[in-house]
Amino acid sequence: MFLASFLIGLREGLEAALIVGILVAFIHKRGRNDVLARVWWGVGLAIGLSLALGAIFTFGAYGLSFETQEIIGGLMSLFAVAMVTWMVFWMMKTGHRMKSELESSAASALAIGSGWTIAWIAFLSVGREGLETTLMLWGWATQPEALLGALVGILAACALGYLVYRGMLRINFSTFFAFTGAFLIIVAAGILAYGIHDLQEAAVLPGPFSGAPITPTDPLTGNVLVGLTDGPFWMAAYPFGWAFDLTAFIDPTGIWATLAKGTIGFTPQMSWLEVTIWAIYLAVVLPRFLSQARANRRAVQAARAEKAAATPTEPAPVPATTAPTPEHTTSSDVSLTPVPERTAS
Repeated sequence: MFLASFLIGLREGLEAALIVGILVAFIHKRGRNDVLARVWWGVGLAIGLSLALGAIFTFGAYGLSFETQEIIGGLMSLFAVAMVTWMVFWMMKTGHRMKSELESSAASALAIGSGWTIAWIAFLSVGREGLETTLMLWGWATQPEALLGALVGILAACALGYLVYRGMLRINFSTFFAFTGAFLIIVAAGILAYGIHDLQEAAVLPGPFSGAPITPTDPLTGNVLVGLTDGPFWMAAYPFGWAFDLTAFIDPTGIWATLAKGTIGFTPQMSWLEVTIWAIYLAVVLPRFLSQARANRRAVQAARAEKAAATPTEPAPVPATTAPTPEHTTSSDVSLTPVPERTAS
C-alpha cells in the first residue's frame, strides 16, 4: 500500500505544485504581488476541503449498516475509477497546454482588478487534484502505511515543485506523466475490482454472497464453486463463483497480499466477476493510453525536428587576414627573400 499511495500522492501533488508554480510565476511576471496572498488562500481552502471530504468519507460511514457501508464504498470506488481514467487521458491530451491555459485564465482574472478571481482559479485547480487523491486513497484510509505513503509522496511533490519553480531542477514531464499514468491505470483496475467486491458483498451485484439460486455451489457440500474445474462441469463456477481462493496459502493480511492489493489490485480470494471486469478494464484502457503516449512522443519529436529544420544556420565566420605587426611577428612570418641594399645617389 505504501508504494501505491506514495506514487498517487507524488503524481497528484506534483500536478498541484506545478499549477501553483505557474500561477505564482505569472503573478510575479505581471508585477501583481498584491494578489499573491489570495492565491494562497485558494490553495489553502482547496487543501482544507480535500481533508474534510476525506474525514467525512472515512468516519461518516461508521454509524451506517454493513450493507450501506459496502454500497457507499463500492459506488465511491467506481466514481474514483471514472475520475482517474478521465484524468490520465486529459493530462495526456491537454497537459502541454496547461501552462498557456492557466496563464490566459490568470490574465483575465488580473484584468478584473480585485484578484479574488485568481484565488478561485487556484482553488478549483488544486481542489480537483485533492479530490482525486481523496477518492483514490479513501479505500485505504484506515491503513497507516497507505496514509504515510501518500503524505511522503505529497511532501516529495512539494519539494520537487519548488525546485522546478526555482529553476534548480528539470523534469521530463511527458515521460513522468506517461509512466505514472500507466501505473495509475493499473491501480484503478484494482480499485474497480475492490468496488465490485463491495457491491457483491452488499448483494447489489450477483456473486458468491448472493446465495441460491444465483451463487453456484457444490450440490453435496454447499460450498461456493472455485476456479475452472470445480463443480459438475467445466467453468461451472463462472461467472458468480470464486475465480480462485488462495487464503490457505497466502495470508490476506500479510505483506505479499497487501503489496499485490496495493499495486495490481489482486487479493488471495477474488470472484469471477471481479477478475473479469478487472481484465476488461485493463484490456480496453491500458492499450489506448499507451497508444496515446506513443503518439504524443512522436508529435513532440516531430515538432522538435521541424523547429530545428526551420532554424537558419549561420555560416561559420571566416577569420580576417591582417598583415603581421612587429610585435606579433613570428619566425614563420618573416620573408626569406633577400632585399637589395639601397645605395646612395
